[in-house]
Amino acid sequence: MKRKLAIPILFALLLFSAGGLLWAQFRSAAPPMGTDARNGVPEWKNNPEFAKDVFTFVRIRYNSRYRHDSWAIDYPDAELNLSFRLQQMTSLKVDPQGKILQLTDKSLTDYPFIYIIEPGDLYFSEEEVKALRQYLLNGGFLMVDDFWGEREWANFHHEMKRVFPEREPVELPLDHPVFNCVFKLNEKPQVPSIGHVQMARNYGVTWERPDAREVHYKGIFDDKGRMMVMICHNTDLGDGWEREGEDPYYFREFSEKKAYPLGINIIFYAMTH
Repeated sequence: MKRKLAIPILFALLLFSAGGLLWAQFRSAAPPMGTDARNGVPEWKNNPEFAKDVFTFVRIRYNSRYRHDSWAIDYPDAELNLSFRLQQMTSLKVDPQGKILQLTDKSLTDYPFIYIIEPGDLYFSEEEVKALRQYLLNGGFLMVDDFWGEREWANFHHEMKRVFPEREPVELPLDHPVFNCVFKLNEKPQVPSIGHVQMARNYGVTWERPDAREVHYKGIFDDKGRMMVMICHNTDLGDGWEREGEDPYYFREFSEKKAYPLGINIIFYAMTH
């Protein structure tokens, strides 16, 4: 696994602090679907001579027991918006499109960061188990996001034990570098989906079901102590990226203060450890 980016220098030019000024102001909702391939997210160009020397957000396509498209939740706006904010708020060169790959894709090792969303009903084939184990042990990093409650946790935990039978996810303390490496977070953020924004606004309820009140951020580490997997359970960072333009309150309280700062921290950590 090759680390292609000089991330520590590139990330040194962050413009704002978490929870401070609006990042670049609240972006209004996207135009109607079909009128704009990027759903209103601005486009940018990178130097074609360095096309491979950019950060690319890679979403993993996986199989699910009940819903065939769980892997595509929040697609494409989550990665389009996060990629836009990364290149806007830092001097990091970012692929504006991102990619969708399967774990068995031969090009997976070209990308040091991969993302799995809604793994509550996910299952891996034997080939995927082997490919994911090899990818992670060779230096890759997996972020897992947007699943809630004990049943979904049990399913994901079972699948990851197939990948690493001898390794157990460990709860990350708030002083872990992933919460402090770019933006310093004063809490482990819980981000509800946009559908729960009224409960958050009116009652301060940020969980989506009774058995998901406590947010968890857990890591799976290799033998040298490098975190290979970051698991974001009972939270929905992806919706914080995807839905930033739909509600000013949601943007201000969850996208700006929580989802984007932690998303950027995770990417920074993944690319520098």
